[in-house]
Amino acid sequence: EGGKPYSAPEYVAAWRDLDCQRLIFDEATAGYDAVLAPTCPNLPPNSQRLIEDDAYFLENNMLCLRNTRIASLMGWAALTLPTGVPSTGIMLMGPGGSEERLLRLGSAAEAALA
Repeated sequence: EGGKPYSAPEYVAAWRDLDCQRLIFDEATAGYDAVLAPTCPNLPPNSQRLIEDDAYFLENNMLCLRNTRIASLMGWAALTLPTGVPSTGIMLMGPGGSEERLLRLGSAAEAALA
């Protein structure tokens, strides 16, 4: 549904642009073990209202995914850890193929946050 207003050439152009953005992101972060980012910028929404109100669902879904979407768009692996502060997780991201390294870093971060 979200893609209905776009033509095939616009779709292809957007994918090409995303490929370029991925290269830029990969180059900018190449010297780091991981990229850290906050996970979720909001408290959990009302579950009953999510079921009943499409606009509320869309607003909250987009807000909940706002910070974590970058990993998906860049084709990266990611994990998130709780920090002990409600609705304040920390995400570690790394390029595809770095899953083992991310798990080691996540284990160290988890110990430091405990």
